Amino acid sequence: MASRKAAEPHINRLLGLLPIRDYERLRPHLCRIPLEYRQSLYRANKPIEFVYFVEAGVGSLVNTMRNGQAAEVGTIGNEGLVGLPIVFGDDRSPTCVYVQVPGAGLRMKATQFKKELAQSASMRAVMLHYAHAFFNQVAQSAVCNQFHSIQQRCCRWLLMTHDRMHSNEFLLTQEFLAMMLGVQRTGVTAAAGDCNGPA
Repeated sequence: MASRKAAEPHINRLLGLLPIRDYERLRPHLCRIPLEYRQSLYRANKPIEFVYFVEAGVGSLVNTMRNGQAAEVGTIGNEGLVGLPIVFGDDRSPTCVYVQVPGAGLRMKATQFKKELAQSASMRAVMLHYAHAFFNQVAQSAVCNQFHSIQQRCCRWLLMTHDRMHSNEFLLTQEFLAMMLGVQRTGVTAAAGDCNGPA
């Protein structure tokens, strides 16, 4: 099964795994857009109107409790897709996704994506493999949150973001990093400093 070769270093890797015929069917429906800081990509319990193939930047999958407290449960970068519930036949989710590190990506109407999935077993296989990988990422994060220190979790998060950005610099606020790590803002500065290693 031939895959389309990525001609750009920042192209979405999931699209790069698709057979050429599948990518060519999606291509006319893909629209390149900027992904702005804090931009909502879909909201909890609301219809998912678009799917996004991130090329640069990071989306945050967030679960919000009834009391308003929120925590990140997963991240999506240039390896994946925002809108996984569509792959499973659902049009909404109890979680939301918004941009935590700005960048760019390709957007497609969820209804059209669903139609294309229904017509291609090979495309479904690629998307389901990604869904399994994403599940494993969420599981790994849960284990890390249980057993690793704030410093270790901070370093892991920064390294994962660095890998997705292909840059040593990216926008990230202390408020956002605190939510990602599930800690108070006061603990973020020390944790981030420790990630830089000894002075």
